[in-house]
Amino acid sequence: MSDLKDRYADAVMNTFGPPAIALARGRGARVWDTDGKEYVDLLGGIAVNALGHAHPALVEAVTTQLQTLGHVSNFFATEPQVRLAERLLELLGWTGEGRVFLSNSGAEANEAALKLTRRTGRTRLVAAEGSFHGRTMGALALTSKAAYREPFAPLPGDVTFVPYDDVAALEAAVDETVAAVVLEPIQGEAGVVVPSPDYLAAAQRIAREHGALLWLDEVQTGIARTGAWFAHQLLDGVEPDVVTLAKGLGGGMPIGATVARGAAATLLQPGNHGTTFGGNPVAAAAALAVLATVEADGLLAAATTQGDRLAALLAGLDGVVAVTGAGLMRGAELDGPYAPHAVAAGRDAGLVVNATGPSRLRFVPPLVITDADLDVVARALPTVLDHARAAHAQETSS
Repeated sequence: MSDLKDRYADAVMNTFGPPAIALARGRGARVWDTDGKEYVDLLGGIAVNALGHAHPALVEAVTTQLQTLGHVSNFFATEPQVRLAERLLELLGWTGEGRVFLSNSGAEANEAALKLTRRTGRTRLVAAEGSFHGRTMGALALTSKAAYREPFAPLPGDVTFVPYDDVAALEAAVDETVAAVVLEPIQGEAGVVVPSPDYLAAAQRIAREHGALLWLDEVQTGIARTGAWFAHQLLDGVEPDVVTLAKGLGGGMPIGATVARGAAATLLQPGNHGTTFGGNPVAAAAALAVLATVEADGLLAAATTQGDRLAALLAGLDGVVAVTGAGLMRGAELDGPYAPHAVAAGRDAGLVVNATGPSRLRFVPPLVITDADLDVVARALPTVLDHARAAHAQETSS
């Protein structure tokens, strides 16, 4: 493992810091490092690997498509591109009134949506504190964390940030100058923060009253992650104008999608936006395989049942004071700032765990996680948290 990590340091830009593990292979919800150690993957490539690792359906779809067309550019149409757009519109219930722009990532999906909002003739956007929408310059302008934004100021756009889950703050911020209200149905990078049940409906009402678009960033919450195809579908009456997707859509292949309906679907016209690789038939075929497998294998229901089991497991742990989220997107608030120590202790115990803050853990495992996988997690986590608390106590006392 050390050899690959050394080579990484010598060849890869240091934008992520040194990797903790060098991984060699995976299957299902398990991964193995270059030394052969096995881990239960509770991060899933940051909510990307919906079908886990090396899923036969994904392997077959990508291999078959590469044997026909790998890439053709957007001068031409291909069946996977068009079928994927049709399928996303079907799942949203927007057939006939929606259109899809395919790209390569969540940040790119959000860049396209941002450009779409500019075509309304308005330039102001309202986003939430705690939000994360990507690292490219436009997406970064909508991301609230100062440490991400300030090194790259001035950023494009006129963005007002308001507290998340605060209807009064939205009421005060949105007026006839606002092009769109941009929200995550559940804030992922903030630690799986769930708003009140009526928040998105209120945001929709406020946006409509002022002629603004409601844009929901479902990059992390979409594609069955929460037990529904899209997290906003867990709520009655919420119908956004724009939805952005990525992560789980490709199951590990790079793809993003910007989906708009009604008047918003016609705002981007020839020459307004483009992409060389977006709609690539291989990535589109992978996404179609993910959607088909989720449906055929009952992974919407599995996300709910396994997510409920994971939530109960977390809630029963000594040191966990709150569990948030839906489906297989869960956050655990600890009773002290030892989440980074839990990540390290988890690796020692054969778990890939993620910390989103000093006292916050995030769990977004593959949708194919099994009872046997969760049995391993249930046995390991109590000791992981014990070791993490001890390591933190020793660090602060020295």
